[in-house]
Amino acid sequence: MATSPRVPTVTPSAAHLASIRAPLLAWYDRNKRDLPWRRTKDPYAIWLSEVMLQQTQVSTVIPYWERFLKRFPTALALASAPLDDVLAGWKGLGYYTRARNLHRAAQDIVSRFGGTLPSTAEQLLSLPGFGRYTAGAVASIAFGEEAPLVDGNVARVLSRLFEVEGLPGDREREATLWELAGLLVKGERPGDFNQSLMEHGATTCRPENPLCLLCPVREGCVAFKKGRVAELPPAKVRAAPKKLTLALAVWAHADTLLFARRADSGLFGGLWELPAAEVDEDATVEETTLRLTAALGTGVKLESLLGTVKRQLTHRDLTLRMYRVSGPKRPTHSAAFQELRWCTPAEAATLGMSTAMQRALDTVVGTQA
Repeated sequence: MATSPRVPTVTPSAAHLASIRAPLLAWYDRNKRDLPWRRTKDPYAIWLSEVMLQQTQVSTVIPYWERFLKRFPTALALASAPLDDVLAGWKGLGYYTRARNLHRAAQDIVSRFGGTLPSTAEQLLSLPGFGRYTAGAVASIAFGEEAPLVDGNVARVLSRLFEVEGLPGDREREATLWELAGLLVKGERPGDFNQSLMEHGATTCRPENPLCLLCPVREGCVAFKKGRVAELPPAKVRAAPKKLTLALAVWAHADTLLFARRADSGLFGGLWELPAAEVDEDATVEETTLRLTAALGTGVKLESLLGTVKRQLTHRDLTLRMYRVSGPKRPTHSAAFQELRWCTPAEAATLGMSTAMQRALDTVVGTQA
């Protein structure tokens, strides 16, 4: 059985580290983007930006961060808010586990730390949703701790600067990158230095077509000297997205529709939706009826197909089929969902709902207009 080559331990000299740290900080001072969370010293606001920026582009995050911060200006305000309000404020950002963890962490911050974020990475790691990266980011940027961080951009920069081998996700590679980040962050302005690494990876040391001629640390970049920039890091092989088809029950009563809240775990965990059941891509009407009946715990009759919505998620090709349904008994609870609720589409706008489900609801409302 073939094994991947061992990732060598990188032990840079003090001179090599210095040739990177000072020039990168100076470059950051001249070239950093003017982002709203860089204009504040509020640890809560900085934490919020770091969570939102995970898996989401800066241009998308800016208006969400501003709106969310206005709506929930402190950890106490966030902790005191109903989870539905928090999820509604997150609508459209995706990866809703981030919002649930924010809410849980805010409650921990209030109960354990008096509403003020703890100032060390070690303490931050004890909060829900705080991994090593988020703890390092908040501790260094908000509190000036010499705490390292490694995200995708930083991993790429360090891989090239120090010629770190290995595929993304390789345990020894990751340990080497964190060790290097820990060495580099020691010194003045650790928060700004960590941001300089991230900024450099986002704007200059890019995955494709890196701007090596504009790089302030190319003289210290081993990959540049050896002509290996395009090789490092090697691309991670991504699995093909899985197909997922959901049948949605559009059950109308008076001016209301039936909505369901999913279990906290799994796809769209904790969010509201038109009650859905997974079906085969080629499911018959009979099979779909059985799945929705089982999900709602009461007899369901499929009357017509109202429309189809397709969405490309990170790991799934999602198809939503909306069926007008009826039944002899309107359900008020179901073992398959946390909660069922009858409300108007306007009232549903205040619920935490995924972009895909909102698109399905908009399609349904359009067919009924």
